[in-house]
Amino acid sequence: MKKASTGSAMKKQGESRCTQKTISLLSPLGTIQVSGCENGVHTIQILMDVAPAERSSGAPLSCVVTDSPAETSPEMQRCVEWLQAYFTEPQTAGSLPLPAFHHPALQGDAFTSRVLQVLLSDVKFGETVSYKRLAEMAGNPRAVRAVGGAMRRNPVPLLIPCHRVISSSGQSGPYMSGRGDHLKQWLLTHERQRGEG
Repeated sequence: MKKASTGSAMKKQGESRCTQKTISLLSPLGTIQVSGCENGVHTIQILMDVAPAERSSGAPLSCVVTDSPAETSPEMQRCVEWLQAYFTEPQTAGSLPLPAFHHPALQGDAFTSRVLQVLLSDVKFGETVSYKRLAEMAGNPRAVRAVGGAMRRNPVPLLIPCHRVISSSGQSGPYMSGRGDHLKQWLLTHERQRGEG
């Protein structure tokens, strides 16, 4: 399934056209769609088609593939395995290799790319960071609003954990442009609870 906006952005950067495939998973957050090609993951979309699963400290969570093309790239398979581990055994997800990313927002030296790379490498499972502190970590302490913009443009939420970025006051702040605030709270709780066990 090819997305015109992603394909045109890739073409503008001089990249060859990708043949994208999409895998759907049923997770505690509802349906998650992972799109990518043989070079890596392009996007992850959380469809918000159901309410997040009720949190119960003892109940196992699942994340199962519900729709997949006959053949998937090793990078897409690695992404599925990482997502399954994140939901079922989240304390192990950090030791698994991440898939390659193949999206223009994650390439080059642009501020968005730098912020997302710093978030990925420096803010670990169960931790949070403020927009202000992330701006400082990315090398521009005055770019707090730009950090918020980078979070909105994150093409691979969950893998690059934009849900871990909170306001300086300790409030969770918006997620998925405010439509997914309840999901952000769920993810932060999931990491806190599962990190303790």
